[in-house]
Amino acid sequence: MKTSLMLSSALAAVIGCAAINTASASPSAEEMKKMEKCYGVAKAGQNDCAGNSHACAGMSTKDMDKSEWKAVKKGTCEKMQGSLMAPKA
Repeated sequence: MKTSLMLSSALAAVIGCAAINTASASPSAEEMKKMEKCYGVAKAGQNDCAGNSHACAGMSTKDMDKSEWKAVKKGTCEKMQGSLMAPKA
């Protein structure tokens, strides 16, 4: 009985993790057509691509860093006080 309960719990955990990963997956190519890069609006750890001496999404260390970008729905970047232009080096 204990083994069955442990196996059921483990299976539920795996399925739950898979559902979370699927829900937070990157937007599809079709969805990206409706998005734009918005600089200066990503919170720490929520950037969408490489930048600032790191090579991956989710590695920013500072909120609202002007050099980090996040994909947002077209037409919303400037409303969020962001910029559509990358900062000059």
